[in-house]
Amino acid sequence: MNCSKGGTSMEGKSISKKLKELREEKGYLQKFIADKIGVRSNTLSGYENGTRSPDPEMILKLAELYDVSTDYLLGRTNNRNNKTVDDIDEELQELLSEMNVWYKNEPEDKELKLRMLRKMIQSFEESN
Repeated sequence: MNCSKGGTSMEGKSISKKLKELREEKGYLQKFIADKIGVRSNTLSGYENGTRSPDPEMILKLAELYDVSTDYLLGRTNNRNNKTVDDIDEELQELLSEMNVWYKNEPEDKELKLRMLRKMIQSFEESN
């Protein structure tokens, strides 16, 4: 299914732009991704520049590889994964519970506490 330049999209970024953006975010070369999904590099290049459109099976492979939903790739949502609000709430509660445990067991030494907090903030900043 070839479509006009830019690839399939309902709104926002086209699938081609998303595929390129996701690959670059991960720091992968086209050859690496092409090998992973079982296509030639020029096929993947076509997906990324909008001259070719991936079939449904390929969209699924790409979504799994990049850990995003097919709906995200197809432009049906801006949410990269399939997590529901309930899933996010549950994970948030678990993390807050873990933070509460850490807080209750925090060190008495204020300098050590400060170093730990700085390290947490640094890790958070590096992940964004």
